[in-house]
Amino acid sequence: MLRQELNELLTQTGPGTSMGALFRQYWMPALLAEELPENDCPPVRVKILSERLIAFRDSDGRYGLIDEFCAHRGASLWFGRNEQGGLRCSYHGWKYDVTGQCVEVPSEPENSNFCSNVKLTGYPLVKVGDILWTYMGDPAKRPGLPEFEFVQVPPEQTFTSKRWQECNWLQALEGGIDSSHVSWLHSGALKTDPLFKGARGNQYNMKDLKPYFEVAEADGGLFVGARRNAEEGTYYWRITPWIMPSFTMVPPRGDHPVHGHFWVPIDDENCWVYTFDYHPVRPLTDAERQAMMDGFGVHSENIPGTYRPVRNKDNDYLMDREAQRRGEDYSGIRGIAIQDSSLQESMGPIVDRSKERLVPADSGIIKARQKLRKAAIALRDEGVTPPGVDPAHHRVRSAAVVLPREESFLEACRDAVTVTPGVPQASV
Repeated sequence: MLRQELNELLTQTGPGTSMGALFRQYWMPALLAEELPENDCPPVRVKILSERLIAFRDSDGRYGLIDEFCAHRGASLWFGRNEQGGLRCSYHGWKYDVTGQCVEVPSEPENSNFCSNVKLTGYPLVKVGDILWTYMGDPAKRPGLPEFEFVQVPPEQTFTSKRWQECNWLQALEGGIDSSHVSWLHSGALKTDPLFKGARGNQYNMKDLKPYFEVAEADGGLFVGARRNAEEGTYYWRITPWIMPSFTMVPPRGDHPVHGHFWVPIDDENCWVYTFDYHPVRPLTDAERQAMMDGFGVHSENIPGTYRPVRNKDNDYLMDREAQRRGEDYSGIRGIAIQDSSLQESMGPIVDRSKERLVPADSGIIKARQKLRKAAIALRDEGVTPPGVDPAHHRVRSAAVVLPREESFLEACRDAVTVTPGVPQASV
């Protein structure tokens, strides 16, 4: 169980909160690059950590992320005109550059310096890989750009998608470090999903429904190891890295691409899920990329023109009781991503953790909560930089391996969970 005050500390991420301050130490995904495809394209509404912002790309290709509302009368700049090097409010023509600096007030005399005293809140917005990243903390403490492997490999080796999830970021993240549910909730997908099926590790998942968990410290967070019985004298280990505050990488299966997630708080009751697939040493095939676009693997099929899943709480995720009865989908819901989000959203916008009853299989979740709490308090009270800020902490991999029973998973897999360019993932 988690006391209510601790639950509030971990789940509240708006301005002035301890966890909000923690998130502001990191570069976070703000948009997919595809959302601002060209210079002077339409601006995009962005809400992160309960702040309402506008993203745009100016005439010179520079990206901006600024306060949504004009400093004059508070009109939304989403209605603005993106032209001639800035975003102009449609109400009275006030114009802003990518930093939020006001550069023109048409009603002012030509020799007026009024503009120089008007500046909206603005955050850097930088393209790394398929994602536009922002840093919302103290500019003097801005860390180096992200170095996760999926944004470092060539474009033909990676794919990123995005979906809206209607619950707090933490209960979504906790599903990402919980390997025990795979043998149940995703059992149908292990047999049929084109980005999962055929791997030898799937057999171990289905034969041993009682994994044993070990959790090891990592520079940026944790390594969560789930151990299952394999052949005589061996164990099958699935090793999930969690990098603070909200990055997880799912252990691989065979030669399928490796995948994972970022959970970025929109506000306290919603989050964006940025989902990636990549292969360290080869291009994604056309079939793999199409499967990702169609919502297989850990991606979602979204309503056209939006990032809301087709299967959502308003239509009960298109649950099919007959498919559930036949065993095609354990929960009757199609798609690994939506199987997860349906149950995480079913807990309510913010789950009441004072009522839960945890078991040893939840050790990764328990350790992650402890690490988040300690980091948020240390930052608040002593100004201590949290784990995961240093880009060196990003250079991790997930792994799936079969080891002799006497071997420690982390000692045996140190190379496997470290990024080595040109070396394939450790997978079964």
